Amino acid sequence: MPQVSPADANAQPIGRPGDPCIMVIFGASGDLTRRKLIPALYNLGKNHLLASDFAVVGVARDAMTTEDFRNKLKQDLQQFADVELDAGLEEWFQQRMYYITGEFGDPGTFQKLKEMLQKIGAGNGTHQNYFYYLAISPDFFGPVVEQLAAAGLMTEENQSWRRVIVEKPFGRDLESAKALNKQLLKVANESQIYRIDHYLGKETVQNIMAFRFANGIFEPIWNRRYIDHIQISVTETVGVEQRGGYYDHAGALRDMVPNHIMQLISLTAMEPPISFQADAVRDEQAKILHAIQPLTSEEVLTRTVRGQYGEGELVGQHAPAYREEKAVPPDSRTETYVAMKLQIDNWRWAGVPFYVRTGKRLAARATDIVIQFRRAPFVLFRDTSVENLMPNQLVLHIQPEEGISLRFAAKTPGPVMRLGTVDMDFEYSDYFGKQISTGYERLLHDCMVGDATLFQRADMVEAGWSVISPILDIWKALPPRTFPNYPAGSWGPKDGDALLEHDGRHWRNFEK
Repeated sequence: MPQVSPADANAQPIGRPGDPCIMVIFGASGDLTRRKLIPALYNLGKNHLLASDFAVVGVARDAMTTEDFRNKLKQDLQQFADVELDAGLEEWFQQRMYYITGEFGDPGTFQKLKEMLQKIGAGNGTHQNYFYYLAISPDFFGPVVEQLAAAGLMTEENQSWRRVIVEKPFGRDLESAKALNKQLLKVANESQIYRIDHYLGKETVQNIMAFRFANGIFEPIWNRRYIDHIQISVTETVGVEQRGGYYDHAGALRDMVPNHIMQLISLTAMEPPISFQADAVRDEQAKILHAIQPLTSEEVLTRTVRGQYGEGELVGQHAPAYREEKAVPPDSRTETYVAMKLQIDNWRWAGVPFYVRTGKRLAARATDIVIQFRRAPFVLFRDTSVENLMPNQLVLHIQPEEGISLRFAAKTPGPVMRLGTVDMDFEYSDYFGKQISTGYERLLHDCMVGDATLFQRADMVEAGWSVISPILDIWKALPPRTFPNYPAGSWGPKDGDALLEHDGRHWRNFEK
């Protein structure tokens, strides 16, 4: 990125810089902007991945001038950036920040936006390339894109591009997701819509494809002949924090499963794509999502578990019950924990269960994919002191530490045949250095260069909701009677453990 920061004058870009463009952030006064988006843009600038002709326009209801907005973002960046700030780069950013006060339902807001975009573009040479980040309530997703189209701000001409990044949640159920897709696609092309999932910005998630398809020792055994089952866990130690009002209407199932967890399943289970082109990858992901067997009403009762945390203890401190959290009703029936057993109905995965779980106020914060292989035959060890053989496990750690570990058996030293379990661990930071990231850098950069690989298509979103729709229906018809059913600081309700124990398996818990 030319002429950005004197301190980085000799640095080289680590990839192709984004196209000249203007980023418009709807909801620019909110937490997402100050905690994630602005620090992510700064990190892109530090790595020379922003075009020199780049600008940001914030749009929100809060009454501010452009100067107020610049001063606010400067303070926010100093508070939330995880890198040492460079004065030259800070100044470069500040001069490219603009602000508009307006209501999202007011056509006048979009006329003011159009005029400002034209004015900025004339001075900065952004080639009328705009992308709009909807960091706003889901109720405004459709109306804002319709207003953009009505103002002529979605029209692509003279080789310019216009794109929209839509935050989750993308619908509340299958019907609302279909309705939102239909609303967006009336005024925009699928190629213009980038449905974001910040989990897909994690290095290990992106590395799943590289790990599987670039290593000849793993892909041949990545199937039902060698794999016993797969576990996907997204566990959190935090409660609902300041999101009680939103969370009580969403719950763990809606909040995490149709987006984050379905993306992890599809990347873990997909067939090799014919290339790394966006639609080639997403075609294979979509096939997996469509192949997940829908649960019958009886299977919902036996293959899914829901829970809600009560009071407990975390890191030596008292943690309140979910029903005691701010903006949560004292008799709330919303689940904060979900576990389920899914099956993929295709040749590669027939008979291999996928166990998934997610929850709040659990014993540790971790996102892991555990590949458990079938046990080796015991016959060779029948006349030794070895009583059983532990299965091999390959674990993809996504957070908090990103890495990969492999568990296997080895003979312990001594005259008697005894086996011990060995873990070989690899962490990205040990080999490639510590990379400062909010999880949004890759996704914002991909949008700027038009790479939609890590963004969901309409059919993928709807396929994810199709899987959980039967669960939502049964849970609505049969309210839980035992909430709260697990203490904060535990690994969830006992039924969550029983889900695997019934099959002779158990969760692998990672606890510091």
